[in-house]
Amino acid sequence: MSEFGPIFRPIFILLGIVIGLEIIFDRLLPNLLEDIKTKKKLNAGLKYRSDIELLHWLRSLKPEEFEEYIASLYSKLGYKTERVGGGYDGGVDVIAEKNNIKHYIQCKKYITSKVDVKDIREFYGVLVDHTAKGKGIFITTNVFTSEADYFAQDKPIELIDGQKLVRLIQQVNRL
Repeated sequence: MSEFGPIFRPIFILLGIVIGLEIIFDRLLPNLLEDIKTKKKLNAGLKYRSDIELLHWLRSLKPEEFEEYIASLYSKLGYKTERVGGGYDGGVDVIAEKNNIKHYIQCKKYITSKVDVKDIREFYGVLVDHTAKGKGIFITTNVFTSEADYFAQDKPIELIDGQKLVRLIQQVNRL
């Protein structure tokens, strides 16, 4: 058996290298390239000058890109953020923590639909399970119905519509 060791050792090394390269090129590299593309697209939003152009750009993002952008925005505001969005996010897309207080963010990238009271009620139900000291933040690229606005008034929910979001982005870009 020991006489075969020197013969098979280079084969095992070569096999290890091939498997390692396959993992890098098939699994890691595509994810890395996708992350780079997403970050480049998110940074491109900074070039917009008018409110309407910025809002139009935000609406052009994919839902997961919009969530990532909101997480990045709150990071620039001094929050420690974690994007948890996806199909099974439980109604929370981003968790933003500052001064040991967690804020739960729901992102809705709407173009023509308004955020209605049903959406806010569902989000409030999620918050009841999560918040003790924090609050919920519901962000949309469009507007809220008056019923949604009224429902949120006495709840720990901050509503940020498209125009408020544009102002928040402009504020962050001045920092």
